Amino acid sequence: MLARSQLLGTWKKLNRWKQNLHPFSILSSQASTLHQNDVFSTNVFITKLCQNGRLDFARNLFDEMPNRTVVSWNTMISGYSKWGRYNEALSLVSLMHWSNVRLNDTTFSNILSACGRSGSMDQGKEVHCLVLKSGAESYGRVGSALLFFYANCFHIEDAKLVFDELSGGNELLWSVMLVGYVQCNLLTDAMKVFVKMPKRDVVAWTTLISGYAKSDDGCEKALDLFRRMRNDDHEVVPNEFTFDCAIRACGRLGVLSEGNSVHALLIKYGFEFEHSVCCALIEFYCGCEAIHCAKRVYDELGNPSVNASSSLMAGLVSTGEIQEAEMIFDRLKEKDPVSCNLMIKGYAMSGQVEESKRLFENMTHKTTISSNTMISVYSKNGEIGKALELFEETKGKRDPVTWNSMIAGYIQNYLHEEALELYLTMHRKRIDCARSTFSVLFQACSCLGSLQLGQSLHGQLIKTLFESNVYVGTSLIDMYSKCGSIADAHKSFICISSPNVAAWTALINAYAHNGLGSMALWHFEHMLKLRISPNAATFVSILCACRYACLTNEGMRIFHAMRKDYGVNPTLEHYACVVDLLGRSGRLQEAVDFIEEMPIEPDSVVWGALLYACWFCMDMTLGEKVAEKMFSLEPKPFYAYVILSNIYGVLGKWGEKMELRKRMRILEVKKGRGCSWIELNSRVNVFSAEDKTHPHFRIICATLVHLTANINSIVRFDSLAIPTLSSGLTDADLC
Repeated sequence: MLARSQLLGTWKKLNRWKQNLHPFSILSSQASTLHQNDVFSTNVFITKLCQNGRLDFARNLFDEMPNRTVVSWNTMISGYSKWGRYNEALSLVSLMHWSNVRLNDTTFSNILSACGRSGSMDQGKEVHCLVLKSGAESYGRVGSALLFFYANCFHIEDAKLVFDELSGGNELLWSVMLVGYVQCNLLTDAMKVFVKMPKRDVVAWTTLISGYAKSDDGCEKALDLFRRMRNDDHEVVPNEFTFDCAIRACGRLGVLSEGNSVHALLIKYGFEFEHSVCCALIEFYCGCEAIHCAKRVYDELGNPSVNASSSLMAGLVSTGEIQEAEMIFDRLKEKDPVSCNLMIKGYAMSGQVEESKRLFENMTHKTTISSNTMISVYSKNGEIGKALELFEETKGKRDPVTWNSMIAGYIQNYLHEEALELYLTMHRKRIDCARSTFSVLFQACSCLGSLQLGQSLHGQLIKTLFESNVYVGTSLIDMYSKCGSIADAHKSFICISSPNVAAWTALINAYAHNGLGSMALWHFEHMLKLRISPNAATFVSILCACRYACLTNEGMRIFHAMRKDYGVNPTLEHYACVVDLLGRSGRLQEAVDFIEEMPIEPDSVVWGALLYACWFCMDMTLGEKVAEKMFSLEPKPFYAYVILSNIYGVLGKWGEKMELRKRMRILEVKKGRGCSWIELNSRVNVFSAEDKTHPHFRIICATLVHLTANINSIVRFDSLAIPTLSSGLTDADLC
């Protein structure tokens, strides 16, 4: 009777749910007519509820079933796993075990997958014990689930043990093991498994290609695999995921011609309208600065998705085409946070900061990325107070990028010590640092001239995975260079796994600005032998190196090779370097002729380089002409007055010097005070003329007076003709 009343109560409640489940009214009417002992039909109904995410209703129905089979339990466990409610899936398995219901291969497969996705290592090992006890490891799906569990929890050695034990009779394990190695970025091991695979299908090829495409120095290997895939004895046809990986590898390498070939191939196979492939193509062309090609891909889409629109907007924003990006943004029916964040950035880049603020305030759903973007906007606009206020509002929702944005904001506003203090707070809270964190912090150390702080941060960097990263390594080279430690800069370069042109340029620049021009040239030639193409910044660095090493002819040869051999158009910065190079070697007239033949209008920097050369060679006549030319520019460069005044002073032209000083006073031109600094106990102490703001100013002055008195007494003592003790005088004679 009790069982009967419980059963009747179950179906009465089921009838009540019918009224609340309008989308499932048909299913409810079916369930209401079920026979009370029809477990099969109940399981079907639970399955349909789980498929539609109505897990609570499904669980209530499951709990009130008078009789359950193992299928009932597996259906509910599978439903929880499918919708990411892993803890409830694990709890249900535990209840199933203690209810003396025998776990079968489906149960083990479902729960091991749940443990793998949730990272539940301890519970997964307990399930593994049950698998071994039951002998279910020989089932194909259980073995695959075991391997997936260990690989997904990054216990790759345990995964390898499972693979070695079970792979003989289970072909599925080869693919799972391959995925595991790729997830752990163990690409060499992944390649070994791939080569030994009994059958290499499109999934296996794509898995390996994607692994190499995502690694810092594996994109060329990814493209090589993509070519081999089609040239293999048994040609494998790429799918949309394969093309996605290949296009993204081309984008990371910046190889436009190779990307065009992949584009033609995917059209041949009919994937040109596939959503993910189109987004990858747009991002690829934008990254290669072929915006017109990206627009063509976008325009061919009949109904472009929000992701495709955002990809093109990102490319347009990066190239400064803000109006076109805004047109795409305005046409969007649904404006998601990604597109809004891009326009906030775009408006800020074009100087429309108020538009950025308006869009941010009107966003219905602000994400952490939105706040990060706005912190950067405020910082770049000099509104560091508002940036800090927004940073405080994100408490509890911050990610590493939020901290990085605030640190970078401090550095952009010359608040380097505050940036370092914020990093210390970040470190105390055990927040993971990204590579950009170290990049901006090394920049702060460079600006402070603090070698000790830079070395301390380098020590922290060594504990992370970023020491060999090219972006962090380049910042580290720059920091050591500006702090005068060229040996450490070179060691940092050696640690980079795959130096790109930016890293080589930083090293060349380090040698150049530390007076080692010949070494800079040697590394430049070595870079060319490795077939790394120099960019505009590289040529600035190498021209500076030639200037410091007095290699004028070599510098001129390199300058003329810029456009001819490397396709790099000279900018005003390059022209200024050449003028300085010629001027320092005394070839003033050649420098003048060079300026007159320039295809672009020279600016104050170019004329300033010539004026400095006049001071270097003490050519007052040419110096006066160049200075007058500079005085006509707006804004008037104050250093032109200073250099010409110095020329007059050295040549004894005191009347001209005083006249120039008078002009400076009328124009209210003031020379910035020079400063010096010293690092003591990890603190940089800065001193400048007439500066009394140092906290230990009085002690420093008193010490200086004491040292000056001692020096003066030594000078007077040394000026006396005193015989030495070896001449026969005693100590008493000297007294």
